[in-house]
Amino acid sequence: MNKSLNGKIALVTGGSTGIGLAAAKELAEQGARVFITGRRQAELDAAATAIGPAATAIRADASVLSDLDAVYAQIAATAGKLDILFANAGGGDMMPLGAITEEHFDRIFGTNVRGVLFTVQKALPLLVDGASVILTSSITSVTGTASFSVYSASKAAVRNFARSWSLDLKDRGIRVNVVSPGPIRTPGLGGLVPDEARQGLYDALASQVPLGRLGEPEEIGKAVAFLASGSASFINGIELFVDGGMAQV
Repeated sequence: MNKSLNGKIALVTGGSTGIGLAAAKELAEQGARVFITGRRQAELDAAATAIGPAATAIRADASVLSDLDAVYAQIAATAGKLDILFANAGGGDMMPLGAITEEHFDRIFGTNVRGVLFTVQKALPLLVDGASVILTSSITSVTGTASFSVYSASKAAVRNFARSWSLDLKDRGIRVNVVSPGPIRTPGLGGLVPDEARQGLYDALASQVPLGRLGEPEEIGKAVAFLASGSASFINGIELFVDGGMAQV
């Protein structure tokens, strides 16, 4: 069994379901002690149980700065450092251009952009030199998607954060990379449409993927663990597409 992350301390925001949960499981399986955050206590508790004794769940909203302060205070008191930060919390819903509201824009940018910014900024005192920071973007940052422009723009901003922060943090040897999933079978993807339309959405997306299927959260988790590991020690500022080729052809 791969235990290359033994002794490492990791934080996964949005770690209670989907990609975040899969990544937290993979990091823990490779030996890391993992802190996860999320907004819903029941889902957090279930996720911590699924991950196992290496997990600590902290209820927090990544878009609320006081919540982030509490998260880092707890990590500082119990672990004293961070080696890996997966700033994954985010989400979005569909809205055509003519229907976009201030609330829609502020909610999505508040979590996906503002939340990611301050999640990383507030982690800086705890991050060790040589730490790995991984951000979640999306293939929608480089493709056009009808009724998804606000979400897509927020993910394009995240991609540039990695480019710029790689320079800001170069003196500390902290690597900042982005993982950009394609369509992944998660509650978030399924929740974009009514239940009766879900399979139709999955089939339509799978038809656009050269591999002919949706991705699974565990496949993103493995990519995150790779970027977090010493095997990626000379990988910095990249966008790793895990999309079955969807945005590549």
